Amino acid sequence: QLQLVESGGGLVQPGGPLRLSCTAVIRFSLYYVNWYRQAPGKEREWVAQITSGPTMTYADSVKGRFTISIDNDKKTVDLQMRSLKPEDTARYYCNAVAQFGVGNYWGQGTQVTVSS
Repeated sequence: QLQLVESGGGLVQPGGPLRLSCTAVIRFSLYYVNWYRQAPGKEREWVAQITSGPTMTYADSVKGRFTISIDNDKKTVDLQMRSLKPEDTARYYCNAVAQFGVGNYWGQGTQVTVSS
């Protein structure tokens, strides 16, 4: 079992930055790590992924504005968000998928609200 904890959410003005973190008790070395987001009444949306390579990929809606990265201890994955828009408002979730097994783990999420 992999326990994930997201942090860093909050209220931010349009155009501003915010950094989210996803921390695990063990290393992410054997996992792909994704960020998803979901606004009330809307479908869950994939945002970004980092692999063990690492390679980073992004949804078109955030490409060029968001950056996903992993810390040296491989226990924390960050999502640096810039040029935030009101449509970025959502609860953001960290997701870890085992490369070789069947594990699929989710954190509890952290709320991001972009508003004046």
